Amino acid sequence: MDQEIYLDRKTFFHKLDPRTKIVILLVAFVLILYFENPLWVLPLTLLILLHGYFSESLVNLKRIRLIMIILTISSMILWSFFSNGVTPFVWVIELEAFQFAMARTMVMLSLITEGMIFLSTTRTEEFVLGMIRFGLPYRVGFAISTAFRMVPTIVSNVFIIAQAQRSRGLDLDSGNLLQRIRKYIPLLIPVFVSTIRNTNVFGMALEAKGFGAQNDRTNYYSSEFGKGDYIVMLVMGVLFAVTTYLKIMGFGGIPGLTKF
Repeated sequence: MDQEIYLDRKTFFHKLDPRTKIVILLVAFVLILYFENPLWVLPLTLLILLHGYFSESLVNLKRIRLIMIILTISSMILWSFFSNGVTPFVWVIELEAFQFAMARTMVMLSLITEGMIFLSTTRTEEFVLGMIRFGLPYRVGFAISTAFRMVPTIVSNVFIIAQAQRSRGLDLDSGNLLQRIRKYIPLLIPVFVSTIRNTNVFGMALEAKGFGAQNDRTNYYSSEFGKGDYIVMLVMGVLFAVTTYLKIMGFGGIPGLTKF
């Protein structure tokens, strides 16, 4: 199983300073939530797709394509029924509710896509260095980087333990979806035990190497702002200002929409 999400490419976005990448991520996450009308969400979604295309990161979406399909279907159904409008559309669904469901689904998929682009273009050590350059304490940054590394390790342990149990005759593939989920529940115990054991060993290794003995830390990886970073920061600043102005002026809403 390939645990690495980062894609080693030579694109413009890969070469940016990690602080610039973090700003792109945060601005995208904020702006995409501004509007309710899908016609206003669409340009921001297209910008995120262009970001993924030029960073050669969209290929990583294949890993989660099934999850994205399930989320798309469930989001369209739930938001269509839990929102109301004044214009009949299909069955008991109003046109305003359907438009809102489309917008929320686009927002959700855009957030997932932008997050995957960030992970595909930014190594864990780059992300931590960027947070530290923003003023985050090193200990907190180290904890965040450790969490990033532990998640794929835990997922890998689940697959390893499942394969080990299959070799012992445990049938994990027969039955309906609920039955298969129920069969995986007993596997959580060895996963938790393995995770606790690895965490204990990891803690002892940190103590043996004197973690936290000195306040001033040096970093193996180093990055500085370049011309491209300043250009991207300027573009993101202008985009944020213009989009925020449009939001304040009341654009991007759906007249007649009543949520919940």
